[in-house]
Amino acid sequence: MSLPPLSLYVHIPWCVRKCPYCDFNSHAAPEQLPEDAYVQALMDDLDSELPLIQGRPLQSIFIGGGTPSLFSAQAIGQILQGVAARTPFADDIEITLEANPGTFELARFEGFKAAGVNRLSIGIQSFNAEHLQRLGRIHNPVEALAAARAAVDIFPRVNLDLMHGLPEQTPAQALADLQQALEINPGHLSWYQLTIEPNTEFHARPPSLPLDEALWDIQEQGQTLLEQAGYRQYEISAYARPAQQARHNLNYWQFGDYIGIGAGAHGKLSRYEGEQLVIERRHKLRQPKGYFDPTLRLAGQEIITADERPFEFMLNALRLTDGVTAELFSARTGLPLENIAPLLQQARQRGLLVQEPNRLAPTLQGRLFLNDLLELFLD
Repeated sequence: MSLPPLSLYVHIPWCVRKCPYCDFNSHAAPEQLPEDAYVQALMDDLDSELPLIQGRPLQSIFIGGGTPSLFSAQAIGQILQGVAARTPFADDIEITLEANPGTFELARFEGFKAAGVNRLSIGIQSFNAEHLQRLGRIHNPVEALAAARAAVDIFPRVNLDLMHGLPEQTPAQALADLQQALEINPGHLSWYQLTIEPNTEFHARPPSLPLDEALWDIQEQGQTLLEQAGYRQYEISAYARPAQQARHNLNYWQFGDYIGIGAGAHGKLSRYEGEQLVIERRHKLRQPKGYFDPTLRLAGQEIITADERPFEFMLNALRLTDGVTAELFSARTGLPLENIAPLLQQARQRGLLVQEPNRLAPTLQGRLFLNDLLELFLD
């Protein structure tokens, strides 16, 4: 009985300012970031999680936010050294840091690499000055280009984050953004449509977004550009050159395990009690001030019941273009595939799931109507 691969997510919750579309756990940074105190709190948090991971090595680490690149390279190095002192690393571990072009400095990027970061994910969102301003971003196109180009020169693995369907954006402008990103030639692109999320400024005061017909044109033409440039869509909004897929995110989508440390971080951990697989979710207090108090840090924990596991598994696995092997369902949920056989048959009859019995993967129709496909597994 083997357990899933294990990853670590580290949340750094501060930003220069909150963007109007952002629903992540991010907070305006104080004048002086409490780097030392927060690094110590992260290590204490990790110490509390160690008994649950049973000595498994970390396959990947993702430092997200917020804007983690607000932290100094020294602080990022202290985090990674502290983690390495507490749990083993896989030989080919992927260590990702999210960065904002508005905080770009060449020496800072070089410092992050020296600290152990081997993959940088940059939140570009657009190369258009007007659209950046509407999105509330603190960088301009010149800074975006400089940061992206420096990242590709410095790091072996780079992701550029790019959005389309922005307020007042035309298809030509959206495709120009994508073309600019392709010219920089990163190994990975996250290219996705802006969505209006609850509890955001855009939700309270909705901007004027492109019509559905324009959004469809952007998606179709953008897919063609990406394919011609050698990028393959392997997940709903993720495109990669060969061997450049995000290993950390793949572990999420394949229903792997992950520790979550930091304010608002979430984790999912599996363990065996006898021959029974137990899967638990844990989440930490969202407010940074309260997170420093160890008695408040763990905000909640819950067992994923056997009834909930099929939907939880499919919610992740069916985001992948190629899906997953049928065997992975039992390995990650502890349930026999026969439990959901009628639902799989129904999905295949509706043309939403491929007809291969050894693979759980959406058809093109299934990807276009993913919510309809997932609803089958809510039963």
